[in-house]
Amino acid sequence: MSKEVIVIGAGIGGLTAGALLARRGYDVTVYEQAYVPGGCASTFKRRGFTFDVGATQVAGLEPGGIHHRIFAALDIDLPPVTPCDPACAVFLPGETQAINVWRDRKKWQQERQKQFPGSEPFWQLLAKLFQASWKFQGRDPVLPPRNLWDVWQLTTALRLDTLITVPFTLMTVGDALRLYGLYDNQRLKTFLDLQLKLYSQVNADETALLYAATALGVSQEPQGLYHLQGSMQVLSDRLVEGLEQHGGKLFTGHSVEKIETLENHQTKVIIRQRKTGKTFTKTADHVVANVPVQNLVKMIDGLRKPRLNLYQQRVDKLPEASGAFVIYLGVTDEAIPKNCPPHLQFLYDYDGVIGENNSLFVSVSKLGDGRAPDGQRTLIASSFTDTQIWNNISEEKYQQLKQEYSIEAIARLSNYFQLNSNTIIHQEAATPRTFAYYTARDKGIVGGIGQRVSTFGPFGIATRTPVKNLWLVGDSTHPGEGTAGVSYSALTAVRQIENKNSI
Repeated sequence: MSKEVIVIGAGIGGLTAGALLARRGYDVTVYEQAYVPGGCASTFKRRGFTFDVGATQVAGLEPGGIHHRIFAALDIDLPPVTPCDPACAVFLPGETQAINVWRDRKKWQQERQKQFPGSEPFWQLLAKLFQASWKFQGRDPVLPPRNLWDVWQLTTALRLDTLITVPFTLMTVGDALRLYGLYDNQRLKTFLDLQLKLYSQVNADETALLYAATALGVSQEPQGLYHLQGSMQVLSDRLVEGLEQHGGKLFTGHSVEKIETLENHQTKVIIRQRKTGKTFTKTADHVVANVPVQNLVKMIDGLRKPRLNLYQQRVDKLPEASGAFVIYLGVTDEAIPKNCPPHLQFLYDYDGVIGENNSLFVSVSKLGDGRAPDGQRTLIASSFTDTQIWNNISEEKYQQLKQEYSIEAIARLSNYFQLNSNTIIHQEAATPRTFAYYTARDKGIVGGIGQRVSTFGPFGIATRTPVKNLWLVGDSTHPGEGTAGVSYSALTAVRQIENKNSI
C-alpha cells in the first residue's frame, strides 16, 4: 500500500515535491489556498496583459540544472525559454550608462574590470568559490543535517575541491571586500548591495560570502537566467502536469489551518474550503509544507513541547523579513527604449535605503512573448518595503500610501521609460497586504529569511522539522530563494522521505 502524503501549498517547491513523490509511487494530494497554483511565481491577467506576480526569471534550466533534472525525472517537457543577456542592467545614482551583467564570462569580466578597476582579485575569489559550491550542490548534500543519514549525504557530497570553501564559511561579502582593500569603494559596494538585496534579501555586510558567490555567479554560462515564453505560470503548469500524470491531485481554494501529530505517527491536518468556509480533516503518513517557516509555526499544534518550543524561539529571533511594493504596468511599445534589457535595477540616491522606491527592480516583457497584445508590453517594477508600514493602518491611510508609492515609482521610472497617459494602458499595484491575502505569506513577506551567515547552509532552517513526518520546503530552507533554490529543497525533502520509508 502506498504512503499518503499531503503537500501544503502549490508554490514551485510544493509542486516539485508533490510531483516527485507521485512519480515515486506515493499517494499525493496538494492543497493550495489560492485559486491558481504557483505561489509567488504565479500570474494574473488584466485587459489582455499577463503579469508575473513576483518571480520574473528562472535559473536551473540548463542541462544539469535543477529544473532540467526534475523535469527529466518527471518525464515532462521543459518550457520554451530565452536566456537573459545581460542578466541585469544596473543603474547607480546619477549614472546614465548601465553596468551590464553579461551572460558571457569574458564580456562580464571585461565589464567589471572597466566599471570597478582593481577589483578583479575579489571577483576571481567569487568565481573559485562558485565553481566549488556549484559542484558541491550538484551532488545533493543535505544542509543543515539533522540526523545520521543527513550527515552521511553531506559527507558523501564533499570532495577535495570543496575544501577551498571551508575558510570562508563564516565570512560575509563585506569581509571579503575588506580582505582585498575594497570596502571603501563606494561604487562597487553599492552595486553589490543592490544585487545581493535582490538575491539574498540583505546587503553585502550581511550576506554570507558562499551564498553570494553562487547568487552572483549563476548568471554566466554555462548556467544563466532565463525568460519563459508565456509567463512564469508555465513553470508551475508543467509541474502540475507532472503531478497529475503520476496520479497526484491538486485542490486549489483549500487552506490548511492546523497540523497535529497523532499517536500512530500519522499527521492530521485541518483544511478549510475557502468558498464555503467548511472545514474537514485529513490524515497522512507525511506532510510537506511549502510555506514560510513563520507560517509553519502558527500551524503546528503543540508548540509548548520542548523541541517545538526551541523551534518557535529560533523563528521568533529571525530578523524581520522584507515585503515588496510592486507596480504592474501594461504599456505600448513606445514606452520601452530600443534594445531595453529584460531586467533592470535602479538606485536613485546613495544616501537612501535599498527599498521604499529608492531602488527598483524592473522586468520588461518582450514583443511576442505571450505576455501582452501585439505592439504592447508588460513592465513590472518592485521595491523592498518594510511590512510594518502597511499593516495596522486604516483602509484610508493604506490607500493613500499605496497611491503615494505608485506616483513616486512611475515618476522615477519615467526617467528611463516613456510613461504617460498615452503609453500607459493599465496600472495597478501590490503591497505586503496584497501578498498576504493572495499568497497567505505571513505579513506578506517575500524572498525567504535572508542569507546571512547565521541562516545559510549548515546554520540554516532544515527541511526536517521537530515534528515527526513533517517536512518544510521553500525559500526558508537551504539553499534559499528563487525557483531553483526551492526546487533543491523539495528534492532534499523527497530524498529524506524515501530514506525514512526504506528503513
